[in-house]
Amino acid sequence: MKIALLHYTSPPIVGGVESVLAQHARLMTKAGHEVRILAGRGGTFDVRIPVQILPRLNSRHPEVLKVKGMLDRGKCTPAFDTLCVQIQEDLLAASKDFDILIAHNVASLHKNLPLTAALHEAYQRPGFPCLILWHHDLAWTTPRYRHEMHAGYPWDLLRARWEGVIHVVISELRRQELGDLLGIAKRSIRVIPNGVDLNAFFKLESQTIQLVEELKLIEADPLFFLPARLTPRKNIELALRVLAELRKEYPRAMLLVTGPEGAHNPANAAYKLKLFRLRDELNLQASAHFLAEVGSGFIPDAVIADFYRLADALLFSSREEGFGIPILEAAFSSIPVFCADIPVLHELGGGDISYFDPDSAPRSIARQISKRLESEATSRWARRAKHGFNWNSIYATYIDPLIQEVVT
Repeated sequence: MKIALLHYTSPPIVGGVESVLAQHARLMTKAGHEVRILAGRGGTFDVRIPVQILPRLNSRHPEVLKVKGMLDRGKCTPAFDTLCVQIQEDLLAASKDFDILIAHNVASLHKNLPLTAALHEAYQRPGFPCLILWHHDLAWTTPRYRHEMHAGYPWDLLRARWEGVIHVVISELRRQELGDLLGIAKRSIRVIPNGVDLNAFFKLESQTIQLVEELKLIEADPLFFLPARLTPRKNIELALRVLAELRKEYPRAMLLVTGPEGAHNPANAAYKLKLFRLRDELNLQASAHFLAEVGSGFIPDAVIADFYRLADALLFSSREEGFGIPILEAAFSSIPVFCADIPVLHELGGGDISYFDPDSAPRSIARQISKRLESEATSRWARRAKHGFNWNSIYATYIDPLIQEVVT
C-alpha cells in the first residue's frame, strides 16, 4: 500500500502533530507500506521514509502568510485563488501514485486555507487517493481563533461536510466537537488516540526490544518480574503457581524470570527442568518466560533495568536471602513489590512493600496481589496507559484495521 501523509511541516520541525506524523510513518513503514510525507518544511528524519517538500504547504511560507493576513481580517483576495491553484497543481502531481492520503489538520485549522481549498478541490477529481482527514485541532471550536474565523468561503471549508472522506479525531472530546460542527453522526467519526513510543521513552536497549517482541511482553497485563537465578531457595515454583491463579482474573498476566540456573550446584540443572515441566503442567507456556530458555547469553544490567521499567510489579518468592537487591531496584523503578515474608526483606522494605507467607496457598497470595494492584490508582493507570496508549498497540488496534478497511 502506498500512503502519503500531509501536513504543513514535518520532523525535524518540533511539534505535537509532527511527532504523531513521524510515529505513524514509522509504524506504517514497519508494517510494509510505502510511505511518503508531503510537507512545506522539514527534512529527512528516517532514511526509510522520504519527505517531499512542497514549499507552499508551509504555513509560514511568505505567500501563505500574506494571504492569511488578509483572510484573518475577513478578506479573500485574488492572491488566495492564485495560491490555491498553484498548491492544487503541486498536490495532484505529488499524490498521483498513492492509494491513501492522510491529511493532518489541513481540513481543521486555518493555518493555510489555500491548502485547505486546494485539497478540497483536488480530492474530488477522479483517481485521487482515498482521503482520510485526521483532526487534531478545530479552528471553529477554539476560542482563541474565533476572531480569525468568518462566515463564507473559504473559512466554511473547515466546518463543511467533505463527502466520501474518512474522519479521524484523537479523542472523544474532539469527536463530539467535530460531529456537532459538521452535523454528522458521531459514530461515523473514528477516534484514534495519540500515544507514546515506549522504546524511546524508556531508552530501551536493542536486546530488550528484541526480547520484548520475541516474548510478546508488551501484551502482558500485568507483567510480573522475577530477577533471580534458577536455584531452589528462590522458590520460583511458587511464583508459577501464583501466576496460574492470577490468570483466572488477569488472563493476560505474564511472569518474566531473568536468571540462568545457579552456577555452583550441579543440582540446579535439574531444578531448571523441574520449573519448565511445572510451567507446562500449569499451561503457562505463553505466559511464564524464562530467559534461560531463550538463550544462554549474559543479560547486561542495562537490560535488567529495562525490564524493571516495563514491569508492573516485582514478584519475589525467595525463601532465603542475605540481602535483597531486587527489592531496592524495584523501589528505584517505582513498581509495587510482592515478596516472601522473610526477615531481611522486612528489614529493607519495612511497611512499604507487600509480604506473603511462602507457605500460603497460591490462590490466597494471588488475591492479596490483586487487591493491592486494584487499590492503587497509579498502578492501574500505568497499566492502562501502557497497553492503551503505546504506539504499537494503537497501530494494531486502530490504524492497521483502518488501512485494511480502506483498501478492501
